[in-house]
Amino acid sequence: MSGAGKLRSEEAWGLGLAAATKQQSRKHEGYYSAMRIVLAGDHSSPELKAFIAAHLVAAGHQVDDLGTDSTQSTDYPLWGAAAAAKVVSGAAELGIIICGTGVGIGIAANKIHGIRCVICSEPFSAKMAREHNNANMLALGARVVGPELALMIVDTFIESSFVGGERHTRRVEEIIELDDGRELPLP
Repeated sequence: MSGAGKLRSEEAWGLGLAAATKQQSRKHEGYYSAMRIVLAGDHSSPELKAFIAAHLVAAGHQVDDLGTDSTQSTDYPLWGAAAAAKVVSGAAELGIIICGTGVGIGIAANKIHGIRCVICSEPFSAKMAREHNNANMLALGARVVGPELALMIVDTFIESSFVGGERHTRRVEEIIELDDGRELPLP
C-alpha cells in the first residue's frame, strides 16, 4: 500500500510495539500513567462519548474528543477514519470510537493502514484484543452497551497490554502482512 498518510508495515508495527512496550512498563511499575486517547463517534455517540471522556479525564488521561457532539445524522466512516489517523500518526496512543453498534465505525477504522480495531460489547474480548492482537482501537455500540458496561470495557482495554511472545507476535505480523496487501500461504 502506498500514498500519503500510509505507514509502511515496519513503521505501523513499530508504533504498536512502542506503545505496547510503554504500556507494559507502566503495568510493571504497578500503576498506569496518563495516556493520549482519541475519541470520536457518530450521531448515536454524544452521550456515551461524553461519559467515557469524563471518566478518562478523571483517571488522568489526555483525551482528544474529535466529535461529533450532535445527534444530527452524520456518517460514521468519517469519524472512525479521523480517529484512526490520530492513532497511526502517533498523536494518540489508543482510540475509542462509537456508533450505534460499533460495527460500522470499527470496520471503517480497520480500513486505515496500521489500525487493529476491536469491536467489543464485553470486557473479555477487549482484554484479549490488547493482549493477543495488540489492538490499538476500540469500537463500542452506543445502542448495545450501557454506560457502566462501556466503562468496564474501556478500562479493561486501556489497562491491558500486548503480551508479545513468539506466537502472538507472529500472528500480529501476519495481520500486518494482510494490511500490506500480501497473501498468506496456508500451511
